[in-house]
Amino acid sequence: MSTTDAWTRVVIDAAAERPDADLLRRLAHGETAVVVLRNLLPAEAFTDNRTRIGKLFANASTTSYANGALTTIGPYLAKYLQDLDGYFQSADEAKGMLDAADFDLADQVRARLRDAFGLDAVSVAQEPDGRDYAASVVRIHADGVRNPLHNDNIMRDAQGTGIALTGLAYQLSCVVCLQECDEGGELRMYRKPWEPADETYKIQDGLGYDEAVVDGYPCHEFKPQTGDVYLINPMQYHSIERVTGSDRLTMGFFMGFGTDALNSAVVWG
Repeated sequence: MSTTDAWTRVVIDAAAERPDADLLRRLAHGETAVVVLRNLLPAEAFTDNRTRIGKLFANASTTSYANGALTTIGPYLAKYLQDLDGYFQSADEAKGMLDAADFDLADQVRARLRDAFGLDAVSVAQEPDGRDYAASVVRIHADGVRNPLHNDNIMRDAQGTGIALTGLAYQLSCVVCLQECDEGGELRMYRKPWEPADETYKIQDGLGYDEAVVDGYPCHEFKPQTGDVYLINPMQYHSIERVTGSDRLTMGFFMGFGTDALNSAVVWG
């Protein structure tokens, strides 16, 4: 296997070099595991926003499943696909809360991604009726928490809802590490995209899929550091290993592209 074909990560020092725009295409086509952008923003942007979001921990909500739990500040769309009005209302409330706290990390990251990759636009997704999606979601992985194996595909999961995102061509995910944990918390990316036959491995009433679905597929493990901004293709199977010690704190959003040109993105949480 050549280096080009290796299932691994690409690390870019964004302060010193401009990432190759083809990296987005490699992610979208499942050819690269992770693209890590270091120094995309100055260190104080992370320090300041970590302090601001820390004041909102009391507003975090936890959704429990049979095999895990998700604790977030701000809504995530997958939870609300049967209650879209509730999602858009929660998105508006979260925007007001984050604006009041001067939490502007998502705005800064979108602007830098646009410039770094030479994109025409990276804007918050909006429905034709004017309703705005959440610009980001903050995830808190506390000591002992693990995110089971799963994949994310809004074009599949929102079929039948009528929302605009179902018409996208590609979905990527951007994650910003606000605080690394002491041990664990590694992202595991598998070179295995979801396919319909995989539903036999779905965990009933729980999160994600049985690990057997990725048996024999290449896996890349990446432990993010504070300040890392990284991109993945969430339609590939992935998990987050058990966190030990201080919270693993991230902010993230999905990025959707409407055409093969991959030159303009919409984002949502």
